[in-house]
Amino acid sequence: MAVVFEKTKMLTDVPFHYCPGCTHGIAHRLVAEAVEELGMQDKAIGIAPVGCAVFAYNYFNCDMMEAAHGRAPAVATGIKRVHPDKLVFSYQGDGDLASIGTAEIVHAAARGEKVTTIFINNAIYGMTGGQMAPTSLEGQVTTTSPYGRKREHCGLPIRMSELIATLDGACYVERVSLHDVPNIIKAKNAIKKAMKYQMEGKGFTFIEVLSTCPTNWGKTPVEALKWLKENMIPYYPLGVVKEEV
Repeated sequence: MAVVFEKTKMLTDVPFHYCPGCTHGIAHRLVAEAVEELGMQDKAIGIAPVGCAVFAYNYFNCDMMEAAHGRAPAVATGIKRVHPDKLVFSYQGDGDLASIGTAEIVHAAARGEKVTTIFINNAIYGMTGGQMAPTSLEGQVTTTSPYGRKREHCGLPIRMSELIATLDGACYVERVSLHDVPNIIKAKNAIKKAMKYQMEGKGFTFIEVLSTCPTNWGKTPVEALKWLKENMIPYYPLGVVKEEV
């Protein structure tokens, strides 16, 4: 019997710890498949964040490093400079990257570090109890904004892809989503392209992935996918934000 589908060897057999309906698992698989399809399994080094994906080192079948909260781009910088032939990627959530790690991601991009960042944006702090994140939408109810995020109090959500795209060292920035199959396919292609550009020495590459958090959004998995499409994408439009290679 012909094999038409099999699990990527870039993922271990450890079961994911994520909540039902969370799209972190899909994102993990896309990253793993991209690495494998590029033939870089033996040269990949990933940096795990603090947040829901803190145990990412258990799931990727490659060398992994744990970084302090928000510091993954700095760790990635050090690893890539010591091992320029390696495929180095950081995998970070919005609390990790857009809040405590803002300085690290901005300066890594500004320097044009030849690494790839996978930025998971689910518009909320997931692991710590559903607090408002820098990416939480205006009016969004969270545990720290029970009446909804107010512009006059908290400002508007940060569009990280647009911010990173203003920096000369960033060569490729794209925003993708995991809310349906066509967009999942586009997301993998974007991740693969970002990694390819990294290995070609083009510069810093950044893929923002719109993701769901059914538990902290207070929705079923199906409702969460619909909420992402109807609420996040209008504010965080999909597509290539910058491609200068």
